[in-house]
Amino acid sequence: MIYQGSVQVHTHGRGSYLITDRVQVLVERSRVRTGLCHLFLRHTSASLVICENADPEVRADMERFMTRLVPDGDPLFAHTLEGPDDMPAHIRSMLTHTDLTVPVSTGRCPLGSWQGIYLWEHRAAGHRREIIVTVSGD
Repeated sequence: MIYQGSVQVHTHGRGSYLITDRVQVLVERSRVRTGLCHLFLRHTSASLVICENADPEVRADMERFMTRLVPDGDPLFAHTLEGPDDMPAHIRSMLTHTDLTVPVSTGRCPLGSWQGIYLWEHRAAGHRREIIVTVSGD
């Protein structure tokens, strides 16, 4: 059995946006009991991550680390068509993931106690992001 749906996320700029519950709804809707849930982000300046969902400082630390690693306005970058955060957002996306695969067990994604699925926006301004969710299995 294969089911496909999508999740829309309206971001307000850089940061992490919890989407676990929205993904779980699609997994339940698929009626797949055992299988895989694949998430694919249709953008090149944001990413998908599984991260701790208890302490928001973890995600703030991730943002601070990435800002140090790939700073906005670095003179190294020629691609600045959409501003000083344009190329850094693309690099951040390449260093992380634009897709995730999570198992499905007993009709749900069996995430750990402190795990959440997040869209990580790498642009300074808000955007509308779409994630294709494909659930397959028995």
